Amino acid sequence: MSPPHDVDLAGLHQHLHAPPGQTAPGSGPGERPLRIGIGGPVGSGKTTLVGALCTLLRDRYSVVVVTNDIFTSEDAQALRAAAVLPEDRIAAVETGCCPHTAIRDDIAANLDAVERLERAHDPVDITLVESGGDNLTAIFSRGLVDQQVFVIDTAGGDDVPRKGGPGVALADLLVINKTDLAPYVGADVERMCTDAADRRSGRPVLPISIVDADGAADVAEWVEASVHSWRAGTAP
Repeated sequence: MSPPHDVDLAGLHQHLHAPPGQTAPGSGPGERPLRIGIGGPVGSGKTTLVGALCTLLRDRYSVVVVTNDIFTSEDAQALRAAAVLPEDRIAAVETGCCPHTAIRDDIAANLDAVERLERAHDPVDITLVESGGDNLTAIFSRGLVDQQVFVIDTAGGDDVPRKGGPGVALADLLVINKTDLAPYVGADVERMCTDAADRRSGRPVLPISIVDADGAADVAEWVEASVHSWRAGTAP
């Protein structure tokens, strides 16, 4: 499942930042919920982050979630078991293929799940789409989501931001998770943040540790700001 080494970063950048109207005509700000994709490598903490965001935002916003796994619905089951949202607000997509294929190349199953949830629970404010665990090239199609978060963690190595890739460089928000584990795995969080900033052209980087839901408070604040921008028609 490894991508070729000659990834076209310029082309991916253009694809990632294409105006929503170019990929989803008639479905821009004010016309539907804000859709946020959450991607990153296996074990980086995507499902934990999604659960924390639901817990922090559910009392103020109408939230629905679509999860992706290759052959199971394990992530959706974990969120339902944690009761972060009512069960019917969480849907699972079993991709049966590489995770990046289902969020970037052939988004039909995800888009169908998103639209069904949004219709069933209208009005919805925020739709979260969690990718299956994937590599550093995994980004979402702008036909599926409007903003995207990429999650890495200190246990994955503090050289990951320096290595870059579309996920690290181009996501609207980069989250460096599990900062509490850094001393135990020999990771330098400050270095990770500096290396990430060097590759992100001013896009935000948030180091966090989700010991409990409050650990995701800064990410929730970013989501709320994104919702306000989306409603005002000023989202990028």
